Amino acid sequence: MKEIELLIRIKQYAFEELSADDRELVDSARRATHNAYARYSHFYVGAALRLQNGDIVIGANQENAAFPSGLCAERSAIFAAQSQQPQQAITALAISARNDRGFLQRPITPCGACRQVVLEMEDRYQRPVRLLLDGTSSVYEIKSIKDLLPLSFVDENMR
Repeated sequence: MKEIELLIRIKQYAFEELSADDRELVDSARRATHNAYARYSHFYVGAALRLQNGDIVIGANQENAAFPSGLCAERSAIFAAQSQQPQQAITALAISARNDRGFLQRPITPCGACRQVVLEMEDRYQRPVRLLLDGTSSVYEIKSIKDLLPLSFVDENMR
């Protein structure tokens, strides 16, 4: 038997330590939480992504009484960007969340479905999507979604 160990590296920043561009992206994600429709969960998620040309596209979670009909903030932003500017690769994605008590202290991570969609974007454009996961205590920077989804479904094995 062989054992395989998988390691990831996460950089942890105070918001003030981020570059001006990264602060702008995180601020956009925070503002996008106000566009969320979270009538049932009261969990408001905002996402902001930066395209290769510098444009920022936002998304917010949208709930529905028929729960499978809703959409996460990350996929909302990605699908909007792909619909409007499909020739532009996504270079970074910031995610922020709040509830009725305010923004979350710990950084939020994308769900499995959103991780798979980001992975597809990395595969499509053959470049990593840098993640900025926001919390009031710190912001995590992750270089690629593959760090959160190491045994990925989209790779050279599918071809």
